[in-house]
Amino acid sequence: MKRKINSLSFASAVALLLSAGTATAQQSAVIDQIVKEGTENSQLEKLAHELIDGIGPRLVGTPQMQQANDWAVAKYKGWGIAARNEKWGEWRGWERGISHIDMVYPRVRSLEGTQLAWSPGMGNQTVTAETIILPDLADSAAFKQWLPNVKGKLVMISMCQPTGRPDYNWQEFATKESFDKMKAGRTAATDAWRKRIAKTGYTARTLPVALENAGAAGIITNYWSAGFGVDKIFSAYTKKVPTVDIALEDYTLLYRLAESGKKPRIALHTESKELGVVPTYNTIAEVKGSSKAKEYVMLSAHFDSWDGASGATDNGTGTLTMMEAMRILKKVYPKPKRTILVGHWGSEEEGLNGSRAFVEDHPEIVKNLQALFNQDNGTGRVVNISGQGFAKAGDYIGRWLAAVPSNIRDSIKTSFPGSPGGGGSDFASFVAAGAPGFSLSSLSWSYGNYTWHTNRDTYDKIVFDDVRKNAILAAILIYMASEDPQKTSTERAPLGNNPRTGEPMKWPEPVKATRRGGLD
Repeated sequence: MKRKINSLSFASAVALLLSAGTATAQQSAVIDQIVKEGTENSQLEKLAHELIDGIGPRLVGTPQMQQANDWAVAKYKGWGIAARNEKWGEWRGWERGISHIDMVYPRVRSLEGTQLAWSPGMGNQTVTAETIILPDLADSAAFKQWLPNVKGKLVMISMCQPTGRPDYNWQEFATKESFDKMKAGRTAATDAWRKRIAKTGYTARTLPVALENAGAAGIITNYWSAGFGVDKIFSAYTKKVPTVDIALEDYTLLYRLAESGKKPRIALHTESKELGVVPTYNTIAEVKGSSKAKEYVMLSAHFDSWDGASGATDNGTGTLTMMEAMRILKKVYPKPKRTILVGHWGSEEEGLNGSRAFVEDHPEIVKNLQALFNQDNGTGRVVNISGQGFAKAGDYIGRWLAAVPSNIRDSIKTSFPGSPGGGGSDFASFVAAGAPGFSLSSLSWSYGNYTWHTNRDTYDKIVFDDVRKNAILAAILIYMASEDPQKTSTERAPLGNNPRTGEPMKWPEPVKATRRGGLD
């Protein structure tokens, strides 16, 4: 459970700083310069425009991902920072083209939607076909008997959401009775749709393939990120026909028309290119240390994104935070004691593959890692730091946080020693290897139900004042970790029992990176 910084360890950290005399004055001078540079000469808007608007989404295996890698290397070199693209594997190469979706019957309406990642291209062909709903049948035998009905049709395989309003909208304006009624109906509909899919004998992943093999003209989904849907299809599993995701408002329109017997028809045209097997990279930048060059402090953020939009908050903001922090450090702290690294990881979205590969390929860095700070959950300012189960994390992170200006530090809660859970981003690759990796967890700004893996994840969602604070925070933490005369302890705290199951909790084991993927 997250809580405020432990008062004893925080007071001890402040006492250490105050007793350091000249060293504290030197640290304060550098920290003042970090704050001044990050506030008065921020490059965040310019970087965001070039990356988010100019390059756009960075799906692993796409030309845009390679373009982003090369762009970052050029940026770092322009700041006088050594940088390289380091190959970690290979992936299915794919390039997104246009998506046009129009309802042409019973009336004309242009629909909001897009083909899903890795959807097969249609060339110059436009398919016009009736949309039909996946039926609710008794069992898999009944489904097989019905399956020939999909030939030449566009099959809708997502449930019809009862509302497009977020819950906080209902909470503000609805009566309690109305809100409770909507939630109960939504839960029942979700459960019913889950059972409907299960009764086909297929999963959300295998069902599109079965429909394709039966002659469907295409697959229509609606993944609404509020988390109430049961499909959770982010990418296409079809090999010959397109899979497109249509926005809730338009998807539910089609659903209601089909359900009432109006037999809506849509015209669908998508284009994409298969590029074969392509190399994939992490981008690594480095400022060599002086007295402790073989010890490392590290900034971390995944560089790849999902490709429905332009990956602004997942994880453009994390990327910008670390690039800006590195730029600031190079300018005001050009001769660090420990070597400063930044890792921009590839293929986090497909299983932390870039960071896992780095951990496997660089045991000398993992072994001598003083600390790694990762950011990957949206545009908001950092409000939580966990010790990730390291017994002494509160001591050294407490020392470093004590140097952070109060307008940034005071809103941060900590959990020491915390637990090694929360493996949803790249710091987990290092924690599993026993290295002190930490997540700079931020305010959500409705990340989970608005921008995460949606076509709303665009430049305009970035809150630059918050990202500026995050870059300053990351730079100060890295500076303090580099200067700290003590080597961080990686002693593991006892984890106790799982509060739900009562079973003893275990530290995660390292997971091998998938070095060649997306090809099946």
